[in-house]
Amino acid sequence: MSSNNSNKIMVPNAREAMNKFKMEAANEVGVNLKQGYNGDLTSKQAGSVGGQMVKKMIESYENGMK
Repeated sequence: MSSNNSNKIMVPNAREAMNKFKMEAANEVGVNLKQGYNGDLTSKQAGSVGGQMVKKMIESYENGMK
């Protein structure tokens, strides 16, 4: 059985854009991310960043539909 990494970015140039997007979302919720490993974040902090990213993606999608 082969392993399927769901976090794999299919477009190589998208990695930098996603990292920038993640940093912006973290800044908006007051989480201090650093470049590279951020394993010292609490689950609450990591969830806040991910939640903010999803919120921004939904807002962007809804604004594009208008």
